[in-house]
Amino acid sequence: MKRILKWCVPFVLMPLLVVFGGWLAGEKLYAWGILGMVLLSQALFFAGFERKTVGSRRLVIAAVMTAISVLGRIIFAPVPGFKPITAIVVITAIWLGGETGFLVGSMSALISNFFSGQGPWTPFQMFAWGMLGLIAGYLAGPLRKSRAALCVYGAFAGAAYSLFMDVWTVLWYNGELRWDMYLSALVTAIPYTISYAASNVVFLLLLGKPLGEKLKRMKVKYGV
Repeated sequence: MKRILKWCVPFVLMPLLVVFGGWLAGEKLYAWGILGMVLLSQALFFAGFERKTVGSRRLVIAAVMTAISVLGRIIFAPVPGFKPITAIVVITAIWLGGETGFLVGSMSALISNFFSGQGPWTPFQMFAWGMLGLIAGYLAGPLRKSRAALCVYGAFAGAAYSLFMDVWTVLWYNGELRWDMYLSALVTAIPYTISYAASNVVFLLLLGKPLGEKLKRMKVKYGV
């Protein structure tokens, strides 16, 4: 059952929920989409553990990493496209697993948007940052061993986030996904995409080693 949840939740249920809660439900019912994303993020997180105690301990660490991520987004709010959220999500994922990375990514988007502004875009952001954490967890081995691989993934994550959020931009503006408008949005967002990709690399280089070492020690000390 847990194995089914680990694949069904992020690759089937969440995409459907994002479409409903972030687009079809629009301004009226998007909060239900957000609530659903929170519940599915929790389900995915606990599906990754055989023992409940391990999941509970890791949840505490995930809450701390989420708080750091949210604070970082608030501090760097005046600088467009320069945020540490993705870097913190990736670092969390490669040391504590993709499910933890997903939870930190999705909750960072939700909580920080209480300061930046909630809306139908929130489920899109929760899913985008969560998936970047989940994928980082799948690639944990090479990302832990190679700073070059970590930087490449950081740049990829910046581009991937921008590509995904441009889908929301077109849906919000046009009500349906038109490829000509999507390509136009991609071109318009090139400066932001480059800035965001570069910021991911910078934050990963600055935070990767110190945060990684602390997470590694906590992982060993508390058996998570």
